[in-house]
Amino acid sequence: MHSFTEENYIKNIFKLSENGTQEVNTNAIAEALDTKAASVTDMLRKLSAKELVNYVKYRGVSLTDEGKRVALQVIRKHRLWEVFLVEKLKFSWDEVHDVAEELEHVGSSLLTKRLDEFLGHPQFDPHGDPIPTENGELHLKKQRLLAELEVNDGGVVVGVNDSQPLFLQYLDKMGISLGSRIMVLDRFGYDNSLEISLEDDKRLVVSSEVSKNIFLSA
Repeated sequence: MHSFTEENYIKNIFKLSENGTQEVNTNAIAEALDTKAASVTDMLRKLSAKELVNYVKYRGVSLTDEGKRVALQVIRKHRLWEVFLVEKLKFSWDEVHDVAEELEHVGSSLLTKRLDEFLGHPQFDPHGDPIPTENGELHLKKQRLLAELEVNDGGVVVGVNDSQPLFLQYLDKMGISLGSRIMVLDRFGYDNSLEISLEDDKRLVVSSEVSKNIFLSA
């Protein structure tokens, strides 16, 4: 068993390292966890001693195979609980993250297996993120950012790059959700904001920041 804090570190290193493919520096981890670099260094030494990370001072850190396995299991539990909270308890997609952060540390593998079965083996969470399989496989969708589309190009919303409540509440207010069909009507060179249309012919102008956080089908 790993502690709550250890699992949080491993999970965040996995995400910061592009699914475990790159090294991560301590400052990036400190920023993600809102803690001091010295605290990060202490924890990395502990995780290294447990053979969960490869850590070299001043060079960064990467996950070992065991570290990746642990990270994927924590992420799997988090995303399954998000599906449960939205589908069964009627939470909105902006409410589930903090609750799932607590539930992801429940250690029972049997509970996770039964939860997966109960939900019908979902492949994606309410934000469009892939749910790792029991064996740690991660099936990624082909997708592109709204910001990358040309005028008269479009697609279906399949995920978000920012799952913070304020951003999700903004999307709700604009009428944008998973499954929404978006077409780019115009791009404004001054600030790279976009005029878009939704399937009900509603027209919106979204900022460059917003367009960088919405994934559409490829």
